[in-house]
Amino acid sequence: MEPRIEERAARPYAGVTRAVTMTTFDQVADRIPEIIGWLAGRGAAPAGAPFLRYHVIDMDRRLEVEAGVPVAAPVEADGAIRPGVLPAGRYLTADHTGHPDELVQVTAGLLDWAEREGLAFDVADDPEGQRWGCRLETFLTNPMEVPDPSKWETQLAFRLAG
Repeated sequence: MEPRIEERAARPYAGVTRAVTMTTFDQVADRIPEIIGWLAGRGAAPAGAPFLRYHVIDMDRRLEVEAGVPVAAPVEADGAIRPGVLPAGRYLTADHTGHPDELVQVTAGLLDWAEREGLAFDVADDPEGQRWGCRLETFLTNPMEVPDPSKWETQLAFRLAG
């Protein structure tokens, strides 16, 4: 893992948000094909790799997670699928090649690195859990093209404070 800081522009997307637990997590990740199909039905193509955006994290109880797909231009809301904009700013970013189950340890390593470097994240703690300004897992590998999950590429990006 090679952490780096990137400046990112705001980016529109279409997404679906769900409150899940660690045991029901697939319920949100499994919605990505539905979002891609929804975009295709409106003549819009994805403008980047699909992602999961963590809004609220309380590992003991629930996670509020959004499955999203970047688009070139904003889209209109329709049912459960809604438009959004990933915020611009400085992001601590790292790429990982390996099984998705490893992402918990990779994230912990990235958070530890940031603490040692004195970096603060765009996050607030409240009774519901940690509320993140923008915390992303972007899936750079298409599982249909690379069936071996130990070879999947994922990018983590966490918005920095200020």
